[in-house]
Amino acid sequence: MQNEMNIQWYPGHMTKARRMISDNIKLIDAVCEVIDARIPISSRNPELDDMIKGKPKIIILNRIDQADINMNKKWAALLSKDGAVVIETDSKTGKGVDKLESVTRKLLSDKIALNKEKGQTGKLIRLMVAGIPNVGKSSFINRLAKRKATQTADKPGVTRGKQWINLGNGIELLDTPGVLWPKFEDKEVAENLAFTGAIRDQVMDIETLAANLMFRLSKLYLDRIIERYKLDNIDELTGYELLEKAAKKRGFLISGGEYDLERMSVILLDEFRGGKLGRISLEWTY
Repeated sequence: MQNEMNIQWYPGHMTKARRMISDNIKLIDAVCEVIDARIPISSRNPELDDMIKGKPKIIILNRIDQADINMNKKWAALLSKDGAVVIETDSKTGKGVDKLESVTRKLLSDKIALNKEKGQTGKLIRLMVAGIPNVGKSSFINRLAKRKATQTADKPGVTRGKQWINLGNGIELLDTPGVLWPKFEDKEVAENLAFTGAIRDQVMDIETLAANLMFRLSKLYLDRIIERYKLDNIDELTGYELLEKAAKKRGFLISGGEYDLERMSVILLDEFRGGKLGRISLEWTY
């Protein structure tokens, strides 16, 4: 059983970032939407298409190294069905990142040909890199630029301002801050964003969040949590009960003989986000 959580988080800088994207869209030729392969539907901002006003779009299915390999292929195929261009990437190792240039030139071939006719063969191709917080946009850009062009961190809200990065191959990138949308209508979407760190832990009840993640993992990847936290006799347990069992196995005791669920919660979330539970997809397609 999962516990109800009210997850709403839309700080002021996101309104400013949303405006920045809308104001700069006229300067760019196409948009790279970076999404998290573990939650490819939840990590897509439903308002982005309105903001980019019909510009050609490339979907970057990032963090494939952390997601279920079978799901990566299925999601890439599904996302491509609507005519979208999809590139599977792992920004940590650089896998797939080098495909962006050829994909971009193919997508914008008519525009490039028109520039050539006008004698503008050296005109830069400008791409906007957009997406929600903490999907790996900055790591993706740094891999493309082959240098630390932007600041990275495994938490939301690091990129705050507008930044142009010249890749040196006739392509220039506009890095934009991660933008969520003001209201989460779907509670599962909100939870997925919280599980992966797109929403700050500080604005939520960390124990309820971790208990709900433990419950979800028990339904999708039971063997992983049994192995990682040495669990047994866990049939029909709630997320809180599973969390308590894990805390007991780790010896996390506090005064009064109770188990330190807060400490266990932080560890579970850190280990999930850090890939220590293996390759996990929280959204499945068949």
